[in-house]
Amino acid sequence: MQQTIDPAVIEQVQRHAAAQKRRRQAVDAFMRVLAHVVLLLLSFMALIPAIWMISSSLKAPTEIFVTPIKWIPDRPQWSNYPRAFELAPLWLYFANTMIVCVIAVIGTTLSSCLVAYSFSRLRWPGRNFFFGLLLTTMMLPAIILIVPRFLMFSYVFVWPFKWIGTFLPLVVPTFFAVQGLYVFLLRQFFLGIPVELEDAARIDGASTFRILWQIFIPLSKPVLITVVILTFIQFYNEFLEALIYLKPATWTLAVGIRALNDAAYATSWEIIFATGTFMLAPLVILFFAAQRYFVEGIALTGFGGR
Repeated sequence: MQQTIDPAVIEQVQRHAAAQKRRRQAVDAFMRVLAHVVLLLLSFMALIPAIWMISSSLKAPTEIFVTPIKWIPDRPQWSNYPRAFELAPLWLYFANTMIVCVIAVIGTTLSSCLVAYSFSRLRWPGRNFFFGLLLTTMMLPAIILIVPRFLMFSYVFVWPFKWIGTFLPLVVPTFFAVQGLYVFLLRQFFLGIPVELEDAARIDGASTFRILWQIFIPLSKPVLITVVILTFIQFYNEFLEALIYLKPATWTLAVGIRALNDAAYATSWEIIFATGTFMLAPLVILFFAAQRYFVEGIALTGFGGR
């Protein structure tokens, strides 16, 4: 004989389940709010130096190092920016920086795509060994290569003209996939593209380069934009190699702004901060313009757990 359940008991169980669901939702909402608050605090702490630099670029010299810190100047000194452009050819440095960055982005992206496609799709002897060898170069400190590379560019690559003093030592190596990190990112993304697409293209008679150009490249826009952004930031901020290889006429922003901080302008901190703010602005614009693709590219590669 089937036993009936008291409707009151059923209602009580439903109320208890609804209360538990509301408690879980409340706890989840609280944890999300807490996580956002913590991230905002950490972000603000990371932004404090940049905020202070931007604020100091509009201050009078007597307001920069006062205690307590004066975050908002009494009278913004907008003339600090024209003075900075009078003291140094910042537009020349900016143009030189853009030349280096654009060529480096093109070289790094093209070469990394070719090498990553080879490591992810092509079958050849020693592929895994050489990929592991490439990854080991990521653990090699770049500074230990400064002297051998300088000797190489000074005494080996001297025909038909000298490389030292030009952009060539900075941009030519980018066409040989010297950045193992970008090859790794692209390889991880290429491995996630279905093999059936490649097989169908080969059946239709597509060559290897056509498959790479018409299938893999269009499908890899997020990770390609990630590589472009990382490469641009790397060469935009490059200082040591630019200081070693370039001459004053070919200085980039990083070297040119550092040259302002010599004996003649060591006390003009508002000028230094104004030039630093000028250098920071393009990076901020670039990141906010491409942040969606940047985050998506990181999430879809090996760094995102794929």
